Amino acid sequence: MTTLEVHLKTAHPMQREFIESPAQRKVCRAGRRGGKTTGAALLAIESFLKGHRILYATPTQEQVETFWWEVTQALAEPIDAGAFYKNETRHVIERPHTKQRIRAKTAWNADSLRGDFADLLILDEFQLMNEDAWELVGAPMLLDNDGAAVFIYTPPSLRTVGRSKARDPRHASKMYRRAQDDTSGRWRAFHFTSHDNPYISKAALADITQDMSRLSYEQEIMAEDKDVNPDALWKRDDIDNNRVLQFPGLARLVVGVDPTATSTGDEAGIVATGSADGHYYVLEDASQHGTPQGWASAAVALYHKLGADRIVAEANNGGEMVSAVIGQIAGAPPVKLVHASRGKATRAEPVVALYEQNRVHHVGNHPALEEEMVMWGPGDASPNRMDALVWSITELMTTATKMKVRTVESTL
Repeated sequence: MTTLEVHLKTAHPMQREFIESPAQRKVCRAGRRGGKTTGAALLAIESFLKGHRILYATPTQEQVETFWWEVTQALAEPIDAGAFYKNETRHVIERPHTKQRIRAKTAWNADSLRGDFADLLILDEFQLMNEDAWELVGAPMLLDNDGAAVFIYTPPSLRTVGRSKARDPRHASKMYRRAQDDTSGRWRAFHFTSHDNPYISKAALADITQDMSRLSYEQEIMAEDKDVNPDALWKRDDIDNNRVLQFPGLARLVVGVDPTATSTGDEAGIVATGSADGHYYVLEDASQHGTPQGWASAAVALYHKLGADRIVAEANNGGEMVSAVIGQIAGAPPVKLVHASRGKATRAEPVVALYEQNRVHHVGNHPALEEEMVMWGPGDASPNRMDALVWSITELMTTATKMKVRTVESTL
């Protein structure tokens, strides 16, 4: 009788501890190339071989392919022999006529996970997913059999926040802290860095870190959660200490837009602010990924929703195209174009000064915007939401100055 072999990679010590833990809820914080996806694949294969049903989900198709390659290589012999059935299109491996299965799929949209059930749910790159992927869809699919769940993430950086679907960019980090604090044994937190993976080149790892900022190294290699960038212009306390739930009647209200000229889903910053009695109020962050038509529609919708006075948009990225795109939207107002003749930090400094003077108030919470503000440092990648905020408040400041000058002149 022929014995069919499964060829599993040897897990490194941190992976093995993670795989063998009996906790029903595992939260793994790992550095880039730390072996998190390979660890997830090994866990999935071992669970599958015990007769379980596994659903692996991650935001992008590229990440799905990495996991899929690992499981198909390990199970190649029984697949080729017909013991297991493989569907490459649906990324499914299953034992025929049973519920025993591994399936891998993308989860940019939480609804794509609906209609399934699992004994083990693995959410990889969880920091990029919308919270609904777990709260509204993932958790209910485990109810019938008290299934297990695994959450894997790399600490969010400014580079990744712009690609995230999360309402709160720190939802994975907060879950990790809750797992750390759990005393029931149901939850467990795991942390391994890129250096903990013995199978990657130490020379290559040392070389790549020379091109990273200290903050990026701490987040993406050492897998450390960071709430603030010490080099950031804004301080979290300046935001939190002046937060309000209500605001007075506003003298002016402006929608600031930091556009994207691409049609590939890059994020456009759309932030509404208002002014009253020398104070400024951040009302809404409607920034979004999508086409120029999409963000232009969102900006116009926000303008009408709040009864704004003006849309002000940066012209450097697309020039007159910005006015043309917004002008195509029904009910669009004229757009004031502003040109970035100075660096981002220099443009932001007057607005930062207002925060330090306790004159800017965030109405409610705006997690993604605030994440950019306290994580962005000079020289980092372009912060779309932060730029839209700066353009919007700068317009209000400029108008307030002109009004003050006119008042003085009228009394001469």
